[in-house]
Amino acid sequence: MTSPRHSRRGLVIPFAIFGLLLAVWTGWWFWLADQVETRLAVQTESLSEAGWQVAHEPVSVTGWPFRVRVAFPAANVVAPSGHGVAASELVAEANAWNPGHWMLIAPDGLVLTRPGKGQMAVEGEALRLSVSHLRDRFPDLRVELVQPTFTPVAGAEPFPLASAERVELYTRPHLTDGQAATDEMDVLFRLTEGRGRAGGPVEGATRQGRLSAEVELTIEQASRLRGVDSAGVFANWTAGGGRFTAVKGRLQAGESSARIASEALRARADGRLEGRISLTAERPGEAIAGLAGSRSGAVNRVGAAGAAAAAGVQGDRPVDLVLLFRDGRTWLGPFALAPAPRLF
Repeated sequence: MTSPRHSRRGLVIPFAIFGLLLAVWTGWWFWLADQVETRLAVQTESLSEAGWQVAHEPVSVTGWPFRVRVAFPAANVVAPSGHGVAASELVAEANAWNPGHWMLIAPDGLVLTRPGKGQMAVEGEALRLSVSHLRDRFPDLRVELVQPTFTPVAGAEPFPLASAERVELYTRPHLTDGQAATDEMDVLFRLTEGRGRAGGPVEGATRQGRLSAEVELTIEQASRLRGVDSAGVFANWTAGGGRFTAVKGRLQAGESSARIASEALRARADGRLEGRISLTAERPGEAIAGLAGSRSGAVNRVGAAGAAAAAGVQGDRPVDLVLLFRDGRTWLGPFALAPAPRLF
């Protein structure tokens, strides 16, 4: 008797379905890659019309099937303000199923251009920037530098830090009762185990130790940070009445530490901060004395020595202090320590 023949349809159908899904997914991936290239060209043209300088060698888009990877060889981007970034290669990546979340990586380091201060090379174990929620008014932004080193290019102005274990910056829309505020953005900055350059103010304040900081704040009038003109992004924001509010954080400089808080800080027309910061400090005299002994020309060594002597009277007890940014200077009580921090 001849045995019955079994239908092979049950074997063919799964492969057919898989092939169909693969074809659809491949079509989606190539459409997405084409959209990325098209939008890059449009954005580059728009930036050039706004005064930016954007240069790179031919872009390549790879990563099929699960990623979209865009490589920019010999990238060089300069804003109208003169701030710029250059890299032998920049790489942007996103999952093909989530093209609204991108990671930008500089695998071989960066060279940053600081107007009036020269260029600085930044290298590290990882230098990355993550952007998500691109359709929101203020996308979520994350900058992470893992074990970075900061080396001024010949002839450039020194940078306060020589290296760090980690530098992080996070931004997101400010939430009020669970809803995004109209024009406010939250910022978190974290510096872990920063090491100052030789003879600089950070090395002096930490007594050749490490500087760590964690600062949170809210930026008002955040939409004005989008305009980058010849004066820089913060100039437009300052002119529109922008402020830093709800400032709080903690600093650790060698053996000295402090908790900081400020209701509001703003910038003057020349970019220097104005306002007051309250500090609850432990052993502040050591940090201030170290600052007075630094070889940095920006530090008022006489004023720092006077402030260190006054703070030293407290010994090891916590002490409440007020750091005042006024008239372009940083004051601790009656003592002028240094120029106020400058945003632009």
